[in-house]
Amino acid sequence: MSLILASSSPRRIQMFKDLGVPFKVIKPKVAEVQARGESAEEYVLRLSKDKAMAVADRSNEVKKKYVYILAADTTVIVGKRILEKPKSKNDALRMLKTLSGRTHQVATAFSWLRVGKDSQVLVSEVLKTNVRFAKRSESFWKWYVATGEPMDKAGAYAAQGVGMSFVDAYEGSYANVVGLPLPQVIDCFLDNFGQKALEENFPCF
Repeated sequence: MSLILASSSPRRIQMFKDLGVPFKVIKPKVAEVQARGESAEEYVLRLSKDKAMAVADRSNEVKKKYVYILAADTTVIVGKRILEKPKSKNDALRMLKTLSGRTHQVATAFSWLRVGKDSQVLVSEVLKTNVRFAKRSESFWKWYVATGEPMDKAGAYAAQGVGMSFVDAYEGSYANVVGLPLPQVIDCFLDNFGQKALEENFPCF
């Protein structure tokens, strides 16, 4: 197996399963701490690269001719603030009240790392989607937090879950909001590694 998903995200894993893609999952061990002066875009881009490299260092698969590792990181941006995964229920409630009735951005960076016996090729992209929340009361947000859905999501919500009841509109890629802009991920693979590699790793093509 030459395709590795450097993620434990159920959403990203399911996307690949839905494509019928044979792949292995390895969870990256990377500290997710924004550096001083680092923009949100720089932050998610760095994390996606670091995750790919971390998995390459741990994988026994890299002895093969080529192994392709995909890593990604998603964050929510409101104003100049970054909203990552909530640390507690109170933190989730704070985020949701901040986003209520407002437009924010979801930024996802992804990195493809091709590892061979004697070479590495790393390519990365960042995609942003504008998302607007309907305005909801504090009691609604408390109810939503109680469902448990917000607790492992950037910005404390899932657009594909209960979040459908308050994501009023979005501009850009919906897949990006879910956690992985799959069309751009596949196009990036094709542009950098070629049609033959695409057909070998993505049977649907």
